[in-house]
Amino acid sequence: MFHPYPKIGILGGGQLGKMLCQAAADWHLDVAVLDPTPDAPAARLCSEFVVGDFRDYDTVLVFGAKADLLTVEIEQVNVRALYELERMGKIVHPAPRALEVIQDKGRQKAFYAENDIPTAAFELFDGEEALLQAIRSGRWRLPLVQKTRTAGYDGRGVAVLRTPEDLETKLLRGPCLAEEYVPLRAEVAVIAARNAADEVAVFPPVEMDFHPEANLVEMLFCPARLSPFEAAEAEALAERVIRAFDLCGLLAVEMFLTQEGRLLVNEVAPRPHNSGHHTIEAAATSQFQQHLRAITNLPLGDTTLRMPAAMLNVLGAPGHRGPVQYEGVEALLAEPGVYLHLYGKQTTAPFRKMGHITVTAPTLDEVLAKARRVRDRVRVISRPE
Repeated sequence: MFHPYPKIGILGGGQLGKMLCQAAADWHLDVAVLDPTPDAPAARLCSEFVVGDFRDYDTVLVFGAKADLLTVEIEQVNVRALYELERMGKIVHPAPRALEVIQDKGRQKAFYAENDIPTAAFELFDGEEALLQAIRSGRWRLPLVQKTRTAGYDGRGVAVLRTPEDLETKLLRGPCLAEEYVPLRAEVAVIAARNAADEVAVFPPVEMDFHPEANLVEMLFCPARLSPFEAAEAEALAERVIRAFDLCGLLAVEMFLTQEGRLLVNEVAPRPHNSGHHTIEAAATSQFQQHLRAITNLPLGDTTLRMPAAMLNVLGAPGHRGPVQYEGVEALLAEPGVYLHLYGKQTTAPFRKMGHITVTAPTLDEVLAKARRVRDRVRVISRPE
């Protein structure tokens, strides 16, 4: 017999938390959210909203003690508190042992190497000076990709170092890793779901286009432009990765498709992900409902793509910072097969994610043409004060 959990606790109340709350409302689940921002996007949609720092041990422990099941919408949470909550008998998904590895990109890469999961060649460094020495000695050659081991998010913490001048202007500080610069045919992502009964379901691969300045996803589309064999290989690789982590919930697996046709795991996110937003309109089951199914050990939903779709991130315009206002919403909503999601953030900043647009059409070519047409319809600017 189905009965809703008395209380699900979500660490993080951003747009992912908001959309998880929207999905939870369909089943009348009792959801509490912890976030440091009083007007966070999820604040109006949950059963209980707690203002507090999800990085703080005591705050997470007190919050989690009142929930039966805990999950996250952001990786940078206090894992020590989650371990303690597990010891207290709370259900925690993703498991702290997986989350702890994923929080550190260096440990992530080592995990792939230990589990024979294909990934680009890499080396870990204690700091930028050690990396510079490796470059000067010839052990590493430019171009290469440098990543900070922690705190990278939405394009931050990644630098492509191509020239000696980049070592002066782009080099990132602190513990890091160097990764081989791999010529790519495409960047793709596959979202996998797994429940405690060891059932796994994967969504079809999406292909991603990145903003050249902000280094975050500007548009993605599904189906990806892969051969049937490549798509099946990507789905199988995502299943292999989620099983290797022994993780319940969602795992977004970002991959590189090389010019030679090899798939390499770039990095993962153990939660709903930007690359799955199109599933709200375009898939039989949204990624948010699928996450709830997985963490509550319900049967996983159908991942069939019902129609081709693209997702455009709505980003804060360069040069605008402050109270938000939107231009062009009326023209956008006049387009058939176009769906606008605004996250409710009160202030904008350059390239801040303020919402997303899903575009659907009968064919991928029509989707891409429509997405290009509506790409600049909405402009996010700051309101004059």
